[in-house]
Amino acid sequence: MRKLLKSYWHKGGARIGLKDRTANNVHAAFVEEAKAHQRLLLFAKKAEEEDLPQIAHLFRAVATAEGVHSRRHFALLEGVANTQTNLEKAFQSETAVNGVHYPKMLREAEEDGEEAATLVFSQARDVEDGHAKLYRKALNHIIAERSTEYYVCTVCGYVAERKPPETCPICNAPESKFHKAD
Repeated sequence: MRKLLKSYWHKGGARIGLKDRTANNVHAAFVEEAKAHQRLLLFAKKAEEEDLPQIAHLFRAVATAEGVHSRRHFALLEGVANTQTNLEKAFQSETAVNGVHYPKMLREAEEDGEEAATLVFSQARDVEDGHAKLYRKALNHIIAERSTEYYVCTVCGYVAERKPPETCPICNAPESKFHKAD
């Protein structure tokens, strides 16, 4: 098995031809591990707020492990190509999410009278549109070899270039809720 994985990683992450059932299982595992990673990070934050640093530390450690699992599953499903291809794929994904998936979820939440979900879906849709624009711009930046700083709203995920706005244009969070992206 190690030899297979080593061989796989040396192929640059190109998807090994998985059979449908296995591909479905890997996808399900990826989704669950990615959810566990995020869930545990939120649990760690809550433990910190409750002044339980050792428990927070444990949650972050296990979250890191779940992140390793999710990345390995993702690599089996899709892999990572060169940066230009990755930017193009990210742009296409954001466009599909913004133009197809979130509008459907938003419409259904409105029909169900789910106000909180309607707000979250609406904001996410608007943020995804901004992400797509940033990816398109980044494709041009690679060619032009320019660099830009990014700031992320920790409330809704809006990404600002160069400096954070006084208030988030999507959710109205104050500038203090923006963090500089690594």
